[in-house]
Amino acid sequence: MSTFEQESLDYHKSQSEFDTNGKIGTLITKPCDTVKQLSMAYSPGVAYPCLEIEKDINTAYDYTNKGNLVAVISDGTAVLGLGDIGHLAGKPVMEGKCVLFKSFAKVDAIDIELNTKDTEEIIKTVAAIADTFGGINLEDISAPRCFEIEERLKEICNVPVFHDDQHGTAVITTAGLINVLEMSGKKAEDLKVVVIGAGASGIACANMYKALGVKNITMLDSKGVIHAGRTDLNEQKKAYAIDTEDRTPEDAAKNADMILGLSGPEQISKEMVASMAANPIIFACANPTPEIMPDIAKSVRDDLIIGTGRSDFANQVNNVLGFPFIFRGALDVRATKITENMKMAASRALAALAKEPTPDYVAKAHGRDDMVYGPEYIIPSPFDKRLMEWVSYAVAETAIADGVAGVKNFDMKAYKERLKKMANS
Repeated sequence: MSTFEQESLDYHKSQSEFDTNGKIGTLITKPCDTVKQLSMAYSPGVAYPCLEIEKDINTAYDYTNKGNLVAVISDGTAVLGLGDIGHLAGKPVMEGKCVLFKSFAKVDAIDIELNTKDTEEIIKTVAAIADTFGGINLEDISAPRCFEIEERLKEICNVPVFHDDQHGTAVITTAGLINVLEMSGKKAEDLKVVVIGAGASGIACANMYKALGVKNITMLDSKGVIHAGRTDLNEQKKAYAIDTEDRTPEDAAKNADMILGLSGPEQISKEMVASMAANPIIFACANPTPEIMPDIAKSVRDDLIIGTGRSDFANQVNNVLGFPFIFRGALDVRATKITENMKMAASRALAALAKEPTPDYVAKAHGRDDMVYGPEYIIPSPFDKRLMEWVSYAVAETAIADGVAGVKNFDMKAYKERLKKMANS
C-alpha cells in the first residue's frame, strides 16, 4: 500500500474519540441555548413557519434551508474511473462532492445513495424527495440510463436537476474552446471536432459545442467512428452518426481542429497530433492518465494548446469550476430548471474570467509565475475566489432572463456584492 493510499484511508476515518468518520456532518445555524430558543426551534414555535408554508409552499425558501440545499444522488454504477462498484462503495465520492459544494460555493449538500439500478424506481424516488431540496445533483449514474433519468426528472421536478457527469465537463471545455477560438481566429462553424468517448460526458460536450456553432463533429466509441452505417447505436449516439469513410481514431484526427478525449490512456497518438489542423486544441480528460501526456503532445508541434483533467498540468478541466457556482446562482434566484442558456452563460463567464489578471494567491497555490491568459492559461483556476462572483452571477442573471427564476424584482447589483463578500468570507 502506498503512503498516499494509507493517508487517504486515515483521512476518511475518525482522528480522535470526538471526531467522526467520513467527510461531512450537519451544522446548526440558529442558537438553541435557552428555553425560549428551544421552544422556537421545536415545539411550540416551529408550528408558525409550518402554517405559513401550508398557506404558500414557496415560503419554504424563507423558513427552511431548502434554498441552500442540494441533494447529491447516485446509484453507484459509474463511480469515477472505478465503474459499477455499488451504491455504498460510491458514498465517499458523493460525500466528497458535498465537500466541494460547501468549500467552493457555500452550498449545503447531502449525499443520497440509492440501492437500486432500476430506472423507474430511481425516477420515482428522486421525484418524491425533490421538494425537500433547492436542487438535485445526479452523480455517477451510468449511460445511457442517465440520459432518461435526468430528462424525465427535469420534466417532473420543480427544482433544478443537473447530472454533472454529463454537463460539468461540457461547461468547462466549452469555456476553453471559446478562448481558443479567439486566440486562433477560427470560427466555431468552421471547426472539425473529434470526440473520443461517447458516454454521458462526450454526448453532453458535443451538444454544447453544437450550441456554440460547431457543425462538424466526429464521435468515436469503443468500436470506432460512429457512422451512419452502424446498427448498434443507442438514441444518443444515433444523433451523431455521420456519413463518413472514417473508421478509426487515426482517420478522424486528420485535419481536426480539436480532439476531446473522454476515454482512457494512450488513445491519442503522436501521429494523430501531427495530422491535426494548424493551431489545434486537445482536451485529454482521462484520469489519472490522459489520452496523451502534454509533454508528448507538445514534442510533436509547438502550435498546440492542450488541457487535461490533472491539476499538475496547465489548463486543468476540473468540474469544480462549474457545478458549485451553477447551483449557487440557480439556488439564489430559486430557479426551477438549469437551462441550456444558463450552462452557456457559465461557460462564457469562465472564458471571460480567464482573461482577467490572475491574483497572486492563485499563482502561489499552483506554484507558477506564468498564469497569464494565453496557451498555458485558457481556463481559470479552481482557487480563484472570483469564480462565484462571475459564474453564479451569470447563471442567476440568465435564469431570470429565461423565465425560470422564482424571485421577483431581484437586485442584481446587490447580488454581485453579496457574492463577492461570500466568496471572501
